[in-house]
Amino acid sequence: MTRTADLLKRLSKEGVLVPQQVKKAMLKVNLEDFTDYDVAPFFADRPVPYIETNSGNIKTISAPHMIITLLHHMELSSEQEIIVIGCKGGYLAALIATIVGENGRVNVLDPSKEVVNYAKDRLSHWPTVEIRLLDDLDVAPIAFPGEFNRVIMTGQIDVIPDWVKSRIIDGGFVVAPIGSIDSQKLMKIEYQDDLSLETDLGNVCFGPIDVDSTSDHHLHPTELADLIELSIETCEELEIINQDELNSLQDLVAKLNSLPDDTPPIGEGGIPISEHPMVKLLWHYSPSFLRLWPIIQVMLHPMISNFDFNNWSQFNDEEDTYW
Repeated sequence: MTRTADLLKRLSKEGVLVPQQVKKAMLKVNLEDFTDYDVAPFFADRPVPYIETNSGNIKTISAPHMIITLLHHMELSSEQEIIVIGCKGGYLAALIATIVGENGRVNVLDPSKEVVNYAKDRLSHWPTVEIRLLDDLDVAPIAFPGEFNRVIMTGQIDVIPDWVKSRIIDGGFVVAPIGSIDSQKLMKIEYQDDLSLETDLGNVCFGPIDVDSTSDHHLHPTELADLIELSIETCEELEIINQDELNSLQDLVAKLNSLPDDTPPIGEGGIPISEHPMVKLLWHYSPSFLRLWPIIQVMLHPMISNFDFNNWSQFNDEEDTYW
């Protein structure tokens, strides 16, 4: 766990508040139990994938600074009943289970059967964690526990579902990224005496809880340009982008916006994906932002987040001529 200790020390020096109970949990729980992918990006404070679904969507465990932030604002203590909506590979649930102890309970809900099966396998030796399929975000699962202390939602939602609000005990709260698919605010909403007290914890950009629900939407070049601009702003706020990367991404945005108005979205118009001008632009500029791709990946639309620039061997290095 030396890498974890070094990571936590570095994040603390950078101003991330790491509660003692969260530190102990992260030192105890082995990240590699929850993903077979290379975990090096995690220890560079970036998200790490844990599964690619049959539909091609890549699911990730959040960057450690975000995990720490979520756990800090949940104000966890022993014997609590916690609901986690959106699996994150089971790693987040394991951390929470470690903090709430053997008399606490963690219920994990996820809309993906593949993810649920994955998490059940990875959490098979965690007796206080239960994982269930969530058929509909707006409908409570059948025979689900009546009341809970905390709810954490690990993906973008428009509003807190009514069944969640109705089950929170007095003084309990929800932590969730609320907003549109490309821009949210991390909100902490406490329910007390029939009132809801909201605290804005800052701007974030999470993928939707159910990625598959958006996977049939194909991006137009200007939509992709807008999302990349949002990614640039986020990277600048996190101070993780250098000037060369910034210039390259800004140039990519300009090129996307200059494509003809009648350019069909990726996957439409009968154009092979490898020949689509949007994809060729991404490929052309990819060497200049490969370092940032793990974090940009989770900011962009799911259609684009599936592209793996490290393995685009099917494309050649010929000079592109369409701009």
